[in-house]
Amino acid sequence: VVKMVEESQGSKVPIQEFADKVTGIFVPVVIGAAFTTILLWIVFPDFFLSILTWGARYFPWIVTNQPPFIRAIYAGIAVLVISCPCALGLATPTALMVGTGIGAEKGVLIRNGEAIQTLKDAAWIVFDKTGTITKGRPEVTDVVPYGDFTLEETLSLAAAVEGSSEHPLGQAIVEAARQKGLSIKEAAKFTAAVGRGVSGQVNGRRILVGSRTFLAEGSIDYSPLDESMESLEDQGKTAMLIAVDGQLAGVIAVADTLKDESIRAISELKDMGLRTAMITGDNKRTARAIADQVGIDHVLAEVLPEGKVAEIQRLQEQGTVAMVGDGINDAPALKQANVGLAIGTGTDIAIEAADIILVRGDLGGVVTA
Repeated sequence: VVKMVEESQGSKVPIQEFADKVTGIFVPVVIGAAFTTILLWIVFPDFFLSILTWGARYFPWIVTNQPPFIRAIYAGIAVLVISCPCALGLATPTALMVGTGIGAEKGVLIRNGEAIQTLKDAAWIVFDKTGTITKGRPEVTDVVPYGDFTLEETLSLAAAVEGSSEHPLGQAIVEAARQKGLSIKEAAKFTAAVGRGVSGQVNGRRILVGSRTFLAEGSIDYSPLDESMESLEDQGKTAMLIAVDGQLAGVIAVADTLKDESIRAISELKDMGLRTAMITGDNKRTARAIADQVGIDHVLAEVLPEGKVAEIQRLQEQGTVAMVGDGINDAPALKQANVGLAIGTGTDIAIEAADIILVRGDLGGVVTA
């Protein structure tokens, strides 16, 4: 942490680079003007003495009895002190050091000094959903079996496949099966289709767990459960379909609770005149339900990890974009955004990709930044 703060304090913001260019030209000119002044006062002492004598009639504090060389030095120093761009050269790096220091005290680690200048111009604040707006600790809320499958069988088979997945939703299914004391077998031939679902074999049976698109790709008709899916999604839950050997087996709904400060932080950002957006791989109904709860204006749902970068680029056509995320799949978008803000409780790769780290892991840090 200390190393990151020091690196930030040593970095340059764009306005400082501009100041350095100006001072690089201006300082030599001022020094040249000061030496020229000294030289002129030495070469033409009588001329300048006559000006001083005239001025002393109106300004009694003007001293006229110094030696010509001393008068020349005073004149040169006056030009140097008044004209030298000290504020221009010193104020920006000083402000940068103070800003990063205060940020660190308030739990906002600024890794890149340029982010300080860029963030103030942000027009859009884009949030990831899971783990950023929500706590990232989802729980199974509903299991709806279909056909000849029982609730326990549906949950057990889904947990067997999800046991090889690292996704929080998959882990929630595994945890629910454990809490019910169900046997969780190890799945063979596990594969993950990014942003769509997972598959594997359990006791020789082919199990699919995922979205409508994922089952449609396997030529499985999910329409009998479509109404149940829509009802669960309207409640802000993420619904996942389960199929066994090409037959629909049921749907499992997982809900992730909002972070306590999400609604307040997003409200404050909107009061600051910023536009808010949420980007997620979740389905549109669930995403819209969560967005409505926290007051987010713009929803980008069913976006695959590689699609997040493209969505950020589209928003950048409308203004400066700051992205807030916590997961591995957020890292490219954090880099693409004009300013990336990582939740400090998130993954290492997201933290490494971001310009600003919110140590406490809450969205109030975005307002502070």
